[in-house]
Amino acid sequence: MVSVHNFSYGLLTPALGYVMSSLGCFLGLRCTSRARAYSGKTRARWLLLAAVSIATTGIWVMHFIAMLGFTIPDQTVRYNVPVTILSMLIAFVVVGIGLLIVGFGGEGVRPLLLGGLIIGCGVASMHYIGMAAMRMPDTMGYSTPLFVLSVVIAVVAGTAALWAALRLTSVWSTLTASLIMGVAVSGMHYTGMAAMRVYGVQSPGMAASMQGGVSAVAFLLPLILGISILAFVLTAVISLSPTAAEIHEDAALMARIAAPPEETTAPPQKRGVWGSLRT
Repeated sequence: MVSVHNFSYGLLTPALGYVMSSLGCFLGLRCTSRARAYSGKTRARWLLLAAVSIATTGIWVMHFIAMLGFTIPDQTVRYNVPVTILSMLIAFVVVGIGLLIVGFGGEGVRPLLLGGLIIGCGVASMHYIGMAAMRMPDTMGYSTPLFVLSVVIAVVAGTAALWAALRLTSVWSTLTASLIMGVAVSGMHYTGMAAMRVYGVQSPGMAASMQGGVSAVAFLLPLILGISILAFVLTAVISLSPTAAEIHEDAALMARIAAPPEETTAPPQKRGVWGSLRT
């Protein structure tokens, strides 16, 4: 079995990956707080925007930032571009489905567990499809117990994310939840990496397939930077948009303005003795 390194740049890649994961989860949870103030298509749009934040920045970017620190001695790891893009699309689709389930399915336990299961399995699929995008001369395998543990962590993280999306409204509670979710996403990633086994036996046709791949610096780094810029744009959009409380207050104010004024009738004046004498 070939030795691999997940921390070739020390703590730089795991720390940066954790920061980006927490940022993506924070943006996504803030979007869900806006979504709860609306209904119909507007709610769906906010939930899909949350899915973009959580899936791309919170999960996918974290994974491939961490993969920048993955090296195998005396080998060059390359990546298949279509498979790598597919892993990002899968993350977006499953997170979007989970958020739509809880966004329109109510606050019961059943939608929460179903959505969490879908997101967890989708996040695990994204991770292992991203791993399958790697091109190297050796063959890969996985330790079954650690593989199962990584999937369990992903399901728990997905369920916790949906629970937070349904209930948290304040900035500080959302920030705390996003920091915890960042730990869960990072934990799932490195558990999956610990499950990986690299064997020094060249698989048939692997050398030929490596010619179609690209290096991490040439492909992943520009893509990560682009998605990170998108995350900061989303930060500005969310910061400038009204909060859920402000949305409710505006709706209540408009309802009061639109309501017809109540007719008020002055009570009849009592006529005393002097009033009777004047008539």
